[in-house]
Amino acid sequence: MRDTTLALTLISFLLPVAAVAQDASATATRIEATPAIDGRLDDAAWRDAQWISGFRQREPREGEAATLVTEVAFAYDDNALYVAARLHGDSAHGPRALVTRRDREGSSEQLVISLDTYHDRRTAYSFGVTAAGVRIDYFHPEDNRDNRDYSFDPVWQARVARQGNDWTAELRIPFSQLRFNAASVQEWGLNISRLLPALNEEDYWVVVGRRESGWASRFGVLDGLVGIRPARRIELAPYVATDSRWRDSVDRVNPFDARQKAAVRAGADLKVGIGPSLTLDATFNPDFGQVEADPADVNLSAFETIFAERRPFFVEGSQRLRANGATWFYSRRIGAPPHGRVAADFQENVPNTTILGAAKLTGRLPSRLSVGALAVVTDRERARGFVLSDQSFPRAEIEPLTGYGVVRLQQEFGRSASSVGVIATAVQRDFSANSPLVQTLPRSAVSAALDWNLRTANGAYVYFGAVGATRLTGDSLAITRVQSLSAHYFQRPDAHHVHLDRSARELDGWIATSYVTKNSGRLLWQFGGYLEAPGLDVNDMGRIGAADDRGINGTIRWRQTTPGKHLRNWEIGAQSYNEWNFGGIRQYLQDVLFGSLTLPNFWSVSADAAYQTRDLADDLTRGGPLMGRPAVTNFDVSVANNPARKTRLSAYVNAIREDVGTGGAIVGTTVSMRPGTRWELSLDPRYSHVTSSRQFVANLPDGPAATFGRRYVFSYIDRSDLSARIRLNYAITPDLTLETYAEPFVASGRYYDQGELPSPGSYALRRYGTDGTTARDSAGSLIVTDGATRFVLPNRDFTVASFRSNLVARWEWRPGSTLFLVWQVNRAANTADGPLVRASGWWDALTAKGENVVAVKVSYWIPIR
Repeated sequence: MRDTTLALTLISFLLPVAAVAQDASATATRIEATPAIDGRLDDAAWRDAQWISGFRQREPREGEAATLVTEVAFAYDDNALYVAARLHGDSAHGPRALVTRRDREGSSEQLVISLDTYHDRRTAYSFGVTAAGVRIDYFHPEDNRDNRDYSFDPVWQARVARQGNDWTAELRIPFSQLRFNAASVQEWGLNISRLLPALNEEDYWVVVGRRESGWASRFGVLDGLVGIRPARRIELAPYVATDSRWRDSVDRVNPFDARQKAAVRAGADLKVGIGPSLTLDATFNPDFGQVEADPADVNLSAFETIFAERRPFFVEGSQRLRANGATWFYSRRIGAPPHGRVAADFQENVPNTTILGAAKLTGRLPSRLSVGALAVVTDRERARGFVLSDQSFPRAEIEPLTGYGVVRLQQEFGRSASSVGVIATAVQRDFSANSPLVQTLPRSAVSAALDWNLRTANGAYVYFGAVGATRLTGDSLAITRVQSLSAHYFQRPDAHHVHLDRSARELDGWIATSYVTKNSGRLLWQFGGYLEAPGLDVNDMGRIGAADDRGINGTIRWRQTTPGKHLRNWEIGAQSYNEWNFGGIRQYLQDVLFGSLTLPNFWSVSADAAYQTRDLADDLTRGGPLMGRPAVTNFDVSVANNPARKTRLSAYVNAIREDVGTGGAIVGTTVSMRPGTRWELSLDPRYSHVTSSRQFVANLPDGPAATFGRRYVFSYIDRSDLSARIRLNYAITPDLTLETYAEPFVASGRYYDQGELPSPGSYALRRYGTDGTTARDSAGSLIVTDGATRFVLPNRDFTVASFRSNLVARWEWRPGSTLFLVWQVNRAANTADGPLVRASGWWDALTAKGENVVAVKVSYWIPIR
C-alpha cells in the first residue's frame, strides 16, 4: 500500500495539471444613453447593469475570499464597451494612488480587465486603471499571464473617483481598438483582477493557481454582446519635428565638424483596419528623436552588442513577427548606421540610414490564423569625404537602396491551442554603378522556417521546435567576407569540415531545434537540442552570434508554491548546457545549480553556482586554429525587498574565477523610491572588476609552422567599469509628465602579460618577455624580438568616460495626440591609460566635451472613421 501511494504521488507530480476554462460568466447590458466617463457611476446605464463580485485571492492566500469587496459591471453600445467598478476599501486606509505616466503601474492599487476577444483561449487584451487614474494596457500574445506586450497602445478612456476610502472607476474601450471575429452574437473570454500592493494581495474573478499553467484558457465568459461589428477604422497621425544641436568644441581641420546644426522634418503614421481582423500600419519618414539612447558599452569581443528595440513602430505588434529556432527578425537592422565609408581622411556624419517608408500588417483571422508582415525601404545613402593631401571632397555610396521584408503565419488548432507556423524573410540591396559595397555586402539574403508548438492540457506539456534554412547571394568578394566573419570563420586552418571558398557567390545554411517542456505542477523540466549548420546566416535581417554548433541542454526544477511558516515559496533546480561544432570539437560544457526563496515578509533571495569545464574554442583566435579555454566558476547571489513597497531595493553579486588564477566580481544594486505621490526616483549603480586571460590582440604574419605561419597574439586584461542609470520622473497628471534619464559611465582596460598561441588547442600562452625579447618604448608599445622577427604591439590600454542624458516632457494633449519636448546631452572622453576606475571618473564624464540636442515633436491623431 505504501509503495502504491508513493507511486501515485510521483505520478501526480509528473502528469500535467489540466487547465480548463472556468464556468464563471458575466453579462454586458446594451444601452442607449452613453455614460459620461468621469468615474462617478451616476449614469442610468449602471443602475440597470448586472454587477459581478465574488473575487478570490491568488496572493497571499490562494483560493480564499478577497479581503476587500470588488464589484464590476459591463455595458455596451454600437461603438464601445463600457466598464464600471466599485472598489471598496477598509476603514483604516484609502487606496494607494501614485501618479505616473501611462503603463507605469508602480505600486498603486489597480483594476485590470482582460478580454479574450477572439475567444481562442490563448491571447488576450488587458486594460487597467490605477486608483490615481493612470491607464495601463498590454497584450498577451500567448496563454501566459506574465507574457505581456506593452507596445499595445490603443486610444481609450478611463477615469476614477474617490469616496472616502473607496474608489470607483469607469472605462470606455472603443470596439475600433479591439480585434474580434465577425458574428451577430459575441462571446468573449473574461478575467478581472484587483491588485492591492499595500496588502500584498492579488484578487481575481477567476483564479489561475500558482502551480497551474495557462491564462486566457482559464477565463470566464463575457456574453450579452449582440449586434456589434468589428470597425474598419482609419487613423492618421501626422507629425512635425525640429531639432537644434550644438557642440562644445570642433575639429577645425574637419570641414564637417560644425558647431551648430538645425533641421526640420515631417512625416506621418497611418493605421487602417483591413476587414474585421487585420490592421495595416504604415509610417512615412518616421522620426524617433524622443527615443531613449542606448546604454554605454565597451565591446572588446568579435561579436556585436545587441540593444533592445525602442522605436514604437517596430516595437508594436512585434510578437507577430517572432518564430522558434532563431532570431529571424531583429528590427535594429533597419535604419542602422551605414556599412560603408568614404575613402578620405574625414567623412560627414550619417548616424543612421534613412527609412523612406514602412508598412506592417498584423492580425488574427476567424480561422485562428495569426498574420504578421512587414515591408520597409531604406534610402540610398551617399556621403562626402575630405582628403587633406589635395583638399578634395570625394563622394561615395555608403549604403545601398535596400528593401526588407518579413512574413509570419501561425495556425492554431486543437483544444489546447497548439500551433504550427512559417516565417520568411528577405533583404534585397540595389547597388549603384561601381559601388564598392558590392564587394562588402550580399546582394540578397533570404530565410524560411517551419516551427511548431504542440501543447497538451493547455500548455502543461509543450513540444516545440523548428527547421529552417538561409541563403545569401552576391559578389564572390562579399560572400568571401561573410564566410570570414565571426559567425563562421571558415578560414580556420585546422578545421576539416569547413573551408573558405573564395569563388562562391552564395552561402547556404540550415537550423533544426527540438525541445519538450513541462510547465505546471511542482516538478518542472525542459530538455532538447539544436543544430546550426556552419553556413547558417541570418545577420542581414536577424541575429546570430556564431553558427557551426550542435547542442544539448536540459533544466529540471522542484518548487513549493504553498506558503509555509518560514517560507512563502521556494525552488531548487539544475541545468546542463553542452555544445560541439560540426567537426566534433566540444566547445562548451556548463553545469548549474540554482535556487530561490521568498520569505513571509515578501523579501526574496536567489543564488546559483555554475561550473564551465576546460574546452576548445574555435572562435577565440578569430579565424585561426583551436585554442584552449580555461575552466570557469561563477557564483551569483541576489536579494530584493517586498516588490509592493514604495521604496524598492535589490542587490546582486556575481563572482567569477578562472582556473588560471584570473577572475573578479560584478556588484550592483537598484533603488527605486517614491518620495511623493507624483515623484519617482530610481538609481541603478554597477561596478565591475574582472581580469581575463584570453583577450585577443592581433593576428600577425611570420609565425611558426606549428600555428600555420601566423602569430595569434593574446593578452591578460584587467578591466573595470563603473556606471549608473538614474531616472527622475515627475507626473503632473497621467497625461503630462517630465522624465529624466542620465547615465554616467567610465571603463578602463590594462593589457599585461602578452603572448602568443604556441600550438593549436593549447591552454597556455607563450608569454613575451620571459627570455628578454621585449621592451617598451615611450608610448607604452611592446617591442617583441623573436629570432629574426621583430614587431611592435601598440599600447592598447584605455580609459573611456561618457555621459548620456535625456530630459523629456511628454504631453498627451488630446487622445492619441502627443507633444514631446526633448533635451539630450552626449559627452565622451578617451585616454590611453588603464588604471582601475574610481567614482571620480564620473566627473571626467560630466565635464567631457560633447553635444547638446534640443528637439520638439508634435503628432496629431485623426480618426477618419
